[in-house]
Amino acid sequence: MIKNSTASYGWLAIAIHWVSALLVIGLFALGYWMLTLSYYDPWYRLGPWWHKSIGISLLVITLVRSIWKFYTVSPQPLGARWEQLGAKLGHGIIYALLFVTMISGYLISTADGRGISVFDWFEVPALITGIPNQEDLAGLVHWYAALALVIVAAGHALAALKHHFINRDDTLKRMLVSKHIND
Repeated sequence: MIKNSTASYGWLAIAIHWVSALLVIGLFALGYWMLTLSYYDPWYRLGPWWHKSIGISLLVITLVRSIWKFYTVSPQPLGARWEQLGAKLGHGIIYALLFVTMISGYLISTADGRGISVFDWFEVPALITGIPNQEDLAGLVHWYAALALVIVAAGHALAALKHHFINRDDTLKRMLVSKHIND
């Protein structure tokens, strides 16, 4: 099923989760690698083009995901009460860091007044410019938010593995396979 149930995530939520995870890891790796490029490296301009295009795509996916969360039910949380509260807090932090990372990336890229070309299909206009030291300040926020996002996401993955191997519950399984019981 495409929609979530109280027992399982639907295929849309599962697909968005894993695509987002891969994009976050890939964007972080690409961004980190871009820091090593010299001006004369052929990837000096191509790397940022890919980074920005994929970053805007992740923003769209994250917006769709956020809307979808309000449209469909979520599976009942598993684990002890403290684990459920930790999961809710952790998910909130992940969403906040996603948006801070993507908005700061937008502010870096548009600081000079130019829009962002997304795969040369369309351009996202520069709506906010003229903030003093915009590129530098947004760059610092972008780096630390992205680093925090990867660290919190790693904690999220470890928590899922803990649920699977120690708690032996279905927390991880229901983010891998959609199975619905009539609710």
